[in-house]
Amino acid sequence: MSADARPIAIALLGPTGSGKTDLALELAERLGGEIVSIDSALVYRGLDIGSAKPSREEQQRVRHHLVDIRDPWQPYSVAEFVEDAKSAVAGIVERGALPILAGGTSLYAHALFSGLAPMPGADADMRATIAAEAERRGWPALHAELAQVDPAAAARIHASDPQRIQRALEVFRLSGKPITQWQAEHLHAPRWPVRVLKLALVPTSREELHARIEQRFDLMLERGFLEELRNLRALPQLARHPAPLDLPAVRAVGYRQAWEYLDGNGDAAQFRDRAIFATRQLAKRQMTWLRGQLDLRRFDVRHERGQLVDAIALFLRGTSLGGRFAGFR
Repeated sequence: MSADARPIAIALLGPTGSGKTDLALELAERLGGEIVSIDSALVYRGLDIGSAKPSREEQQRVRHHLVDIRDPWQPYSVAEFVEDAKSAVAGIVERGALPILAGGTSLYAHALFSGLAPMPGADADMRATIAAEAERRGWPALHAELAQVDPAAAARIHASDPQRIQRALEVFRLSGKPITQWQAEHLHAPRWPVRVLKLALVPTSREELHARIEQRFDLMLERGFLEELRNLRALPQLARHPAPLDLPAVRAVGYRQAWEYLDGNGDAAQFRDRAIFATRQLAKRQMTWLRGQLDLRRFDVRHERGQLVDAIALFLRGTSLGGRFAGFR
């Protein structure tokens, strides 16, 4: 028996298309678990097909948390996610179930497991000011401004990422201190009340991952992805929004490219190519982040399933779930 008497949880992290959803469902059904999403697109209602959201049937089989908790025009901060995720985990533990955290949003995962720096909170007036400047000058100009005051932040934040540019500038303007400095001064996160096995599902073949991403996107198109987005665009709150492409929900990979296509930007083939390219770039960023996390155990779920199962079995050994997991393959 481990000397660490905290309740246990399992985290499944990985790039888009790596098999997290299927494995999370398998483990939850086998071990009596509930799934906590670590995905910034799944929080939004109506973003179903393009986000590969678990189906209604899958959500009926296993209880899911942090799915469909915001409308696509509503904000949802990283701080809110951390609070909601910790609350969900605590509730699962109280019910005697196993928390299974699954997703690929590295910003969410980092904040959840490493903690948030105690920097200034959101300021509606400042955000409105920055958004108005972006309307006049464009986000690339604001990204260039960020590079002047916080080169490290600008280096890791893409010039086409308005949400993170806005937040970094907001923190600097409110405090006079770069967001990078705030984060560096935050050395240790409070100890989690649960003991977490952190697993990274990382495909060993980039070509294989790219092929799966392409196949999955084509399946989304067959299932009505564009019709889903047309329905979203027809919602009054989005139809009258002055800058819908600045909304985090619309900026989700695939959705932005589809929105631009429905606005008349390019033909269907060009839209497909742009969306698949953006998804591949997202996967690349996710894997880069995962490689930098020293407390993750990495497996290719398709080619190293036996080793992955053994790692989970070792973690569960000596717990009430150890026998329940025996024979899982």
